[in-house]
Amino acid sequence: MAAAAVRYLRSADTPPVAAVPRPALRCVGEDERAPVGQAEFRRVLGNFATGVAVVTAPATDDDPQAPAPAGFACQSFSSLSLDPPLVAFMVGRTSTTWPRIARAGVFCVNVLSAGQGELCRAFAVSGADKFAGVSYDAAPASGSPRLAGTLAWIDCTIHAVHTGGDHLIVVGHVDALGANDADEPPLLFHKGRFLQAAPITRGPLPFSPGSGA
Repeated sequence: MAAAAVRYLRSADTPPVAAVPRPALRCVGEDERAPVGQAEFRRVLGNFATGVAVVTAPATDDDPQAPAPAGFACQSFSSLSLDPPLVAFMVGRTSTTWPRIARAGVFCVNVLSAGQGELCRAFAVSGADKFAGVSYDAAPASGSPRLAGTLAWIDCTIHAVHTGGDHLIVVGHVDALGANDADEPPLLFHKGRFLQAAPITRGPLPFSPGSGA
């Protein structure tokens, strides 16, 4: 049915489909009070388990912190679009690593495996030499650090940045990607702690994640 719908929409006799109006993008105003407390927000949203990734970027000559790669641990990463291939991650507006990634204009998302909890903790520390003792090579498109032993890597160019309250929504255009063929479980984050996934079934999902089915 989906393929038939695409053929229909692409046919010459079909009138163009009107674009959906783009919503206004803004930050939360100073006069807007939160309807729920931050502690309760964290408690409830902590029930949603996420994967964990490390977002990295290559060193730049104009980096005020000296030419060195940048990176931070991220649980708010998601696929966004198939056509064009887009992904997204969210980062706090007070992050000291984000300006360095923005300056580079590119990034690589490194999806962590279950055994990489300590690696994640190292990249969650602010101000430390996060790459000390870490094995990596250069991602093929951006040159961003591609960490060893990860489940997958997604090499991107920054496509757009939107405001979202006290965070920024960073959209990346995927230029290259790859995955580890080993059947390893992912590193999961749930209620403030790391978990290891236990597979229930190996059958395909009845929907595509992010499809809105």
